Order: sequence, then C-alpha cells, then structure tokens
Amino acid sequence: MLFRDLRFGVRTALKNKGVTGLAVVCLAIGIGLDTMMFSVTDGVLIQPLPYQNPDGLVVLHTTQKQSGIRRGSLSWLDLQDWHERSRSFSALAGIQYRSFTVSDGGDSERYLGGAVSHDLFALLGKAPQLGRSFNTDDDRPGGEPVVLISDDLWKRRYNSDSAIVGKAIQVNSRPHTVVGVMPPKFKFPENQYLWLPLAEFAITQQRGARQMDVFGRLRDGVTLEQARREADAVAANLAAAFPDTNDGWGAYIRPIREWAIPEDVRTIILTMMGAVTMVLLIACFNVANLMLARASTRSREISIRTALGAARGQILRQLLIESVLVALFSVPLGMVCAWGGLRMMESSIPPDSIPYFIHWELNLRAFLYAIGVAGLTGIAFGLAPAIQASKADLQEALKEGGRGLAGGGRAWIRNALVVAEVALSLLLLIGASLFVRSFFNLRTANGGFETAPLMTMRFYMPNEQYPGDLPKTQRVDDILRRVESLPSVQAAFASNMVPLNNGGGSSRILIEGRAFAKREEPEIEYIGVTAHMLKTLGLSVIRGRDLTDAEGMTRAPVAVINQAMAKKFWPSGDPLGARFRTLEEKDGGWFTIVGIAPDFRHGQLSTNDPIAPCAYVAYPFGATPNTGLTIRVAGDPALLAGPVREQIRASDRTLAVFAVSTMEAVRARGYWQYFLFGWMFSLFGGIALLLAAIGVYGVLSYSVAQRTQEIGVRVALGASRRDVLKLVVSHGLKLAGTGVALGIVGSFFVTPVVKGQLFNVSPADPLSFAAVSIFLTVIAFIASYVPARRATAVDPLVALRAE
Repeated sequence: MLFRDLRFGVRTALKNKGVTGLAVVCLAIGIGLDTMMFSVTDGVLIQPLPYQNPDGLVVLHTTQKQSGIRRGSLSWLDLQDWHERSRSFSALAGIQYRSFTVSDGGDSERYLGGAVSHDLFALLGKAPQLGRSFNTDDDRPGGEPVVLISDDLWKRRYNSDSAIVGKAIQVNSRPHTVVGVMPPKFKFPENQYLWLPLAEFAITQQRGARQMDVFGRLRDGVTLEQARREADAVAANLAAAFPDTNDGWGAYIRPIREWAIPEDVRTIILTMMGAVTMVLLIACFNVANLMLARASTRSREISIRTALGAARGQILRQLLIESVLVALFSVPLGMVCAWGGLRMMESSIPPDSIPYFIHWELNLRAFLYAIGVAGLTGIAFGLAPAIQASKADLQEALKEGGRGLAGGGRAWIRNALVVAEVALSLLLLIGASLFVRSFFNLRTANGGFETAPLMTMRFYMPNEQYPGDLPKTQRVDDILRRVESLPSVQAAFASNMVPLNNGGGSSRILIEGRAFAKREEPEIEYIGVTAHMLKTLGLSVIRGRDLTDAEGMTRAPVAVINQAMAKKFWPSGDPLGARFRTLEEKDGGWFTIVGIAPDFRHGQLSTNDPIAPCAYVAYPFGATPNTGLTIRVAGDPALLAGPVREQIRASDRTLAVFAVSTMEAVRARGYWQYFLFGWMFSLFGGIALLLAAIGVYGVLSYSVAQRTQEIGVRVALGASRRDVLKLVVSHGLKLAGTGVALGIVGSFFVTPVVKGQLFNVSPADPLSFAAVSIFLTVIAFIASYVPARRATAVDPLVALRAE
C-alpha cells in the first residue's frame, strides 16, 4: 500500500512540473540555509570539546567586586596554594599566553604559544603524537629548556621530519630541545603553535601578577556547586593569609564550555539559527499556499476517489506523502545551497580568528538533519491542504463548473499565511538593516586619527638577548633612526601598543594631593611610547606639549594624558603640572603631566566602550619584548613593508618581524564580524522578501481567478477599472499592513537580543523600522498590482457565460 502511494505521489509530482518545481526551489532555499546554520551550530554549540571527558573540565577564575572583575586570572604562586588547599580537583594546571620567536632554519618567525604546567595536557587527555609531554623535571626552576610543538608548526617549518624530537631549536634566541609533537589540529587553548614549561617564566613573578588561565578536572562525585563552595573558602583563606595581594579577591568556577564559547558567540549563533528558521517557515507558508491552490483543482479527482470507496484516512495519507516527497526532492538542491553558504561564510573570516576546536562541515549529521527537516516541513505545509481536500463535499465537487474547495470558505488560511510571511520578513529585514548600519558605521569610523597613510608591524626582542629596559630602548632607538631615514617616511614611533590593535597595560594610580580608599584607587591605561606618536597619527596636543625626543628614550618623569583622563580627574581644573604615580611605584616615580592629547582608540573599533583614561609615558617605562612600530608614509604604505623589514634586519637580523599590515587593514580586521553578520542577515532578509512578495502575488492571483465571476458582475453593474484595481490592491495591502504591524511588534521584543553586537545603532532604531516597513509595503503593492491589472481585463460577458 505504501509503495503504491509513493509511486502515485511521484507520478503526480512529475505530472505537475511547474507547481512541483516552484515548491522545490522555495523549500531548497529554506532547507539549505537551515542546514548551513545547523552545521555551524553543531560545530560551535553541540559537538563536545575535543578533550577527554570534557564535562569534568572547569576553569578557575578570580573575582574582585570593587574593580568589576568577574572572570580574572590567577598568579603562579596562587596556583601553588590552590594545589595544596583544594580537594575538589584531581588536577589543576595553568597556562600563560605568550608568543615566541623561532629563529633556526630560516628567517626568524613569531608564533603564538603558551607557558604551561607540566600536567596540563594530561589533564586534557591529550598526548603527543611523537615524543613525550612535559614532566615535573621540565617544569621546575633551572630545568633543561624544552619545547612541545604543534603538528602545524612541525609540518610548516620542519617538513614533518620525525627526527625533530630530541633536536634543539632556537626559541627566543635560546636552544630548546623538542620533546614532542602534539596531535594534528591541536592548538590549545585557541591557535597556539608551541608550548614551554611554565616555571621558566612564572617562578620570579609576584603573587599579584595574575596572568594565568587555570583549568581543573573535578574529582569523581564532586559537583560544580560543591567545587564552588570550596573555592569560596580557599579564596577567603588566601585573602587572610596574604592581605596585601589577595584581600578582596574571590574565586569562581565555570564549565570549560562556557569559557570556550562565550555568551555573545552563543547569542549570535542562536540568533542566526532563528533567522534561517524564519526563512524556512516563510518557504513553508509559500508552499502551503501553493498546495492549497492546487488542492482546489483536485477536488473533483478526490471526490471521485471518495465515491469509489476511498476512506478519508487513505486520501489524507496520500496527500501527505505527496507533500513529503516534494520536500525530499528539495534536499539535494538544499545541500548545494548549504555548501555554497558555508564557503561564503568561511571566506569572510580572517585566518586564525576562530579557535582550533571550532569547525563545521556538511557531514552525515547535517545530511540527516536536512532529511528530517524536509520530512517535517513536508508534513507542516501539506497538512492544511490535505485536511481541506479530504473534507470534499461529494455532490458539490461533482457539479459541472464546481469551483472547488479552495474558494472563499478557506481563504482565511491563505491570507493568514501571507500575513505571517510578511511579519517574519520584516523581522529579518530589520535585523539586516541594524547589522548593515553597524557595518557602515564602522567603515566610516577611524578611531580618532587618519588611518590611510599608516603602516604597522611588530618586532620581538627576547629577554634572554635584551635583558632589562636599557638594551631594548637602545635597539628601538636604532631601529627608529633607520626607519625615519627612509625617503617616504614622514614620522614613526615605537610603543608597547599599536593603535586599533591593542597592547599597552593598565595600572592603578595615586594623584598628588588626593586621597583614595585602599583598593579603590582609580585605574588608567598606562602606555610607553617614544616621541612623535601624535605627529605619526596626524594629531596635535590640545594643551601643553608632546614628549621630546630625549624624553621618549629615557625614564623622564613626564607624561602626556588623553582627554578622557583630563575630564575624569580634572573636570573643571587644569591638569598641566599635576602629578600622579602608579600604585606599583612605592618610592618616588611621580609623573608630571606636560600635555593633553586627543582621544583615540587603542583597541578594535567595534567596541562600544568609551575611551578609557590613559597616560602616555616614555618608552623605557613600558619597554617590552613585543614592541609595535607605527609609521606615517607619503604614498602607499603597503610599499614600505619591504624596506622597513630590511632596516630592522640591518639593526638585528635575529629579530622576528610580524603582524606587518597597513593601518587600513588593521582597521578592517576590527569589524569583519559585522561584515559577516550584515551580509548573512541581508541574504536571509532578501530571500524572505522575495518569498513574501511571491506569497502576496500568489494569493491575489488565485483570488482573482476565483473571483472572476464576481468581478464580471461588478463590471457589468458599472464598476470602473479603477474600482476593480482598488479592490484587489487594497486586499493585498491589508494583508501586508497587518503583517508589517505584527512584525514591528515582534521586532521590539527580538532586536534587543543582538544589542551587544550592534555599533552606534539602537536595537529600536526608528530609521531602520520605518525604512524597512515602507520598503516592504512598496514591494507588497507591486506584488498586488500585477494580479490587479489582470482583474481589470476581465470581460463581463465571458465571465457571466462561464457562470
């Protein structure tokens, strides 16, 4: 019986190629987009993290209410105490994020890496594919320098040479023996390429140097809540034992998945999944309307089958099978759409912007998901037409000239479906408008300075080769002199910060003549720069003066502050001549403010946070191995990359030069997410708009066909062409207007979800709401006008004769 119904369903679908083809295309678009986003959702939110028993892994944070720190790091000394005092964990291990210069076998290159506890990879359940992991002898002060490298680095730099294990490679200008190669695709915690033992870097650090992410594995039988209660007690004990550094500091434990997939990522993924589900629903509504119209043409066929003894259940089953078959026919085309969408999305994401453990693909799960969605949608869009058709009035349907079942009595179903299409389309278009406006706001933002003539790069001076501030400062001075001697260079400065690309540091300060409660001292950004920073950025001091050449290269106790700092601490006074010092400087260290600089962004443009108070001090106060170079160029800055590299190599050819980029490219990388969200929501909204227009057109076209006799009578009784046009168009606009109204109401509840992903745009932006509503209404008018024109061409004599 089932096979016979399937065979009949296939024949029916092939017989009605036009209807079947249109339904398949509509559904393929919806199913394809839905499958694409399922693949992303599956890869990001559903698939388990690639660690042994990831449900037992947690991340240990520090907290401090006074500073608003909710997810802070730990110090190395605190981690040692946690090992001794905690009983909830079978293991605790930490990592400090670092970058390392590898300088053997070719040019020096800089790689992201980490300094890790010897047992970190055992805690994760990851063993090297070659060699061994670290042991306790490696992770101790004075231990032999060793290194673990990633599979990617092994293949890229060492050509997959298995003999690399046991050999020494130059890391930060010091030989390190390679003890192992980690498995393919492993780059913990995000996109790291090599790892060194933690003790080598952490043993000299103070207890207050909280620079380490700490991971733990809960003991069997220990719940998360139990571990959190113990963590509170351990933090309180440490605060009592070390009040100078730990008073006011608490602890918080959360599952590793919450750490790996932040809340904003989950929000945007689920929002996009909801968006494609709306597109699929619109496609289903369209096909349901198509099937309702088709059901009316089959009323006589169904009535005859009923007269010959077919039960209502048999007819219902047959019609549902036909609907499901149409949906299944759309799966191959839908998978092609999904594949194309994923490729477009991946091409919009810069390399190494996504952690290594996140990946998506059209695998068997995605295919089965598409099959399941197709089956459900087939039932969803086929149920109403099937029920309606199975209720056929035998005598009415067999009458000569019977108009069928889809006429007036069931028109409300088709109208409701169109209203729902318009409402969902409006939601998607408003979302697209908000993201597109955010993208264009970012494209026109410059962070407070002109980016076009600037080139940036970083170079690394290992502490082993450049111990202390003086050797680093001397090398930076030599590099700047060489770079500024190039013909096209107008100005350049070095800093531990690159504008729009982060860096620098922060510090609590004391201001001369003011008193602050302990642990409530204000915090500022604290950045070491050489002279010419403002000149390079095309800015001028607002008041006072800039650092001189001599001051920028010595520990001169002067500072230039930004407007944000001046307004916060001297809102109605003059900060010039005022003094402050960082909290870390116990003896002296007072800086005299000599100038006020304009505010500009140090980090990515996409942040909505206000610019923080900042002090720019001489470079030696912020001398770090990782130093940024920003250069102002007369002409195309991209052409300067090679000559600047040559000057740095001429100064010291062992220095790794990396992150070479024009400032325009740095600026663009700061908002790639908005470009991605914008084009994806625009794609979803555009498809939804097209489907909604088709829906309005289809309903009105069918309505005109059903009301031919009525229109003929109206014309015969004196109705003008304008009256007929108004009759049809007003019906379409009523449907569209109802949908727009419902969509606006829904948008006020939905758009706040993405507030954190918008830039300089309110989630209730009136311009977006008004523009999209008007645009959608115009499209509905156009879709209504075409069948309305056809209605005005009805010949009353022909219509009445048919009746």
